[in-house]
Amino acid sequence: MKKFEEALELSSNKVGGSNPNSLFWLILPLLFILSCEDFLSKDEESHDYKFEHIYLDTGITKDNKGYYHLTLDRNRWQTLYRVRGIVYNDDIPAEFVRFNWESNLYWIIGDTLGYVVKIGLTDQLQYVSYDTVYITQYNGFTVPTSNTASYSNAKGEVSNMIAPVTTMVGDTLILSWEFFAEDKVYSNKIPIVLD
Repeated sequence: MKKFEEALELSSNKVGGSNPNSLFWLILPLLFILSCEDFLSKDEESHDYKFEHIYLDTGITKDNKGYYHLTLDRNRWQTLYRVRGIVYNDDIPAEFVRFNWESNLYWIIGDTLGYVVKIGLTDQLQYVSYDTVYITQYNGFTVPTSNTASYSNAKGEVSNMIAPVTTMVGDTLILSWEFFAEDKVYSNKIPIVLD
């Protein structure tokens, strides 16, 4: 028993006290405080995000009131147009930023979306149409004039397709966009007069 007490006394002298765990409990809080010090002392950096709408040489014009003008193709039901822009994070193009888009204009599909003509071959191997099938299951379906989401690429470029229809001539399409970055929502509207 005496040898055991001598060994215990020797080990406590090496650690620096009567309790061998005292050094451990002294160092542990110091490690925690020192490792957290950088996080507690630094203020979080704030980044400046912005979206620049690009419209020059894209098929639309801008008037002195800030409205954009898109001329609709009267020979087609829908006019397709790609809205373009670049998103920046501290003046550097930002990649993988998700944009949400919404338009104030919609249109409703009538009693037929269109039709399909069934074509077959005669005994002489000539194509003939023998039946017409009308597509009616979409009757009353509401169609948005804008896609709903897109992501920026490595150059910060982001785009969205809009497709107003000919019956909207004279209306103003308000295209709303928003994106979320670093706990903040960025949003705005692009007013497009349909000529």
